[in-house]
Amino acid sequence: MTNNMYVKNWIDEMAALTQPDSIVWIDGSEEQAEALRAEAVKTGEMIKLNEEKLPRCYLHRTAVNDVARVEGRTFICTTKKEDAGNINNWMAPAECYEKLSKLFRGSMKGRTMYVIPYSMGVVGSEFAKIGIELTDSIYVVLNMLIMTRAGKEVIDALGDSADFVKGLHGKADIDEENRYICHFPEDNTIWSVNSGYGGNVLLGKKCFALRIASYLGRKEGWMAEHMLILGIQYPDGEIKYISAAFPSACGKTNLAMLIPPEFLQKKGYKVWCVGDDIAWLRVGADGRLWAVNPENGFFGVAPGTNDKSNPNALATTMHDTIFTNVVHDLDNNTVWWEGLNDNPPKNAIDWKGNPWDYTKYDKKDKSTCGAHPNSRFTAMATNCPCISSEFANPAGVPISAIVFGGRRAKTAPLVYQSKDWQNGTFVGSIMASETTAAAAGAVGVVRRDPMAMRPFVGYNMGDYFAHWLEMGKRIPNAPKIFNVNWFRTDDEGHFIWPGFGDNMRVLLWILARCEGKVDAVETPIGFVPKAEDIDIEGLDGVTIDTIRELLTVDKESWLEDVANIREFYAMVGDRVPAELYDELAALEARLSK
Repeated sequence: MTNNMYVKNWIDEMAALTQPDSIVWIDGSEEQAEALRAEAVKTGEMIKLNEEKLPRCYLHRTAVNDVARVEGRTFICTTKKEDAGNINNWMAPAECYEKLSKLFRGSMKGRTMYVIPYSMGVVGSEFAKIGIELTDSIYVVLNMLIMTRAGKEVIDALGDSADFVKGLHGKADIDEENRYICHFPEDNTIWSVNSGYGGNVLLGKKCFALRIASYLGRKEGWMAEHMLILGIQYPDGEIKYISAAFPSACGKTNLAMLIPPEFLQKKGYKVWCVGDDIAWLRVGADGRLWAVNPENGFFGVAPGTNDKSNPNALATTMHDTIFTNVVHDLDNNTVWWEGLNDNPPKNAIDWKGNPWDYTKYDKKDKSTCGAHPNSRFTAMATNCPCISSEFANPAGVPISAIVFGGRRAKTAPLVYQSKDWQNGTFVGSIMASETTAAAAGAVGVVRRDPMAMRPFVGYNMGDYFAHWLEMGKRIPNAPKIFNVNWFRTDDEGHFIWPGFGDNMRVLLWILARCEGKVDAVETPIGFVPKAEDIDIEGLDGVTIDTIRELLTVDKESWLEDVANIREFYAMVGDRVPAELYDELAALEARLSK
């Protein structure tokens, strides 16, 4: 499919290592994809679902020991350890290549090696970056055809260039003791072995679009961020765009596909999803920050997705979707998961492939779940009812506001605005969530997750902060930066703010601030709204006093937080920029007044 000598020599080298029986190029055609689906069904790798109820949908089960991203087995391999930083696991490149070569050697004997040329971003656009993934998994091929723009047009766009990310994935023995997901940013290379789970093996996603891309972005003067992108359309038709970063379990996908409250819908407001997970951002010719979603699909968590929590996500999965590790309803040949509805199937197979008795299900005991808590759907973005008309715009969309968020019971107010870009970078660097009862270990423990990038920065986190500060100097018309917290609780532990679609009320205040249309109250941490500027029309049980409570800044809990931030910065190490320590000292001084 190509005469590119860089590509051909690399494939020859990897084939000599892994020794597949045959090599098949993925051309992006529907005919080839359909043949691969049929082959996967024949071998039992996938199960074809009810064509009438879930057209062109399939179910796949991963190995029981292989159900999630493995942060402890994920490495950044740079020549100098300090370039990977203290937050990442590090291995010297030579040592890692040698170690993984032993695991890859002969691992594709009796198997086919598939060559997937893919583009992150619209093929040929200024934002786009090309990767080639070699894999022995049809499941990976079919997921990559949904999640990326893959096929012949990509290899044509590459031409004879050597500028592509080299990805090698092998299932090998799915041995968790020898499972490694390794990134070589200095070589533009990713190696993943002994896993078949999406986040570890769909190399275009977190591996390329965040870890490798964050490294490239720093080198080339742009940003790769773990952010959703959404557009809010006003009644007059104007659309303003927001990018937002949240740690896991903070409602990121729900916000990306938000449905406005009914009273705003009646006025003509709409919300459009550009992306649910990753944003690549560049400075445009107009001096604004422009963002694209480099992905082509959604790799969403199934449990909890339903008609109330996220009707748009559910509608997206109704055709052309691959479901992973959910319940198989044998009577209807469809799928089910916890939180989908109150009608669990009577005759079903669980995610492990065993008969499942729904009457034994206990909400408090995850081991009784029919679907794995991290079970997934892989669906095409274009199937989403609220997908933006700008989704495939090669230029991206202009960003008015950047929003950071976390799950804090008492500390962070509902929303506050940073003072400027440097202070906003500080706000992003101290982002945190408190562990909930659902998480392992103690409840209420603060876990710092700067910009929601803690597991995904492809280099030293301190250098990443410095890159944010540097970008601020390069954007003449920079977005304003905010922090939100939908999860504040009362003394009984109940959420005070209703969340979900009502979060749009806060987003409208944010955009009004960006345009200088509303005033704000200065506090030690930043600017908070005047309570009357948050629209509470139609909100049951929420009064102006409720909003005042949500906007209070508890100085004592913030001062405790300062000590925790200082510990975290020390953990990141000596590359934390002095400007962020200055911001921390200034915050402490304002709180102590």
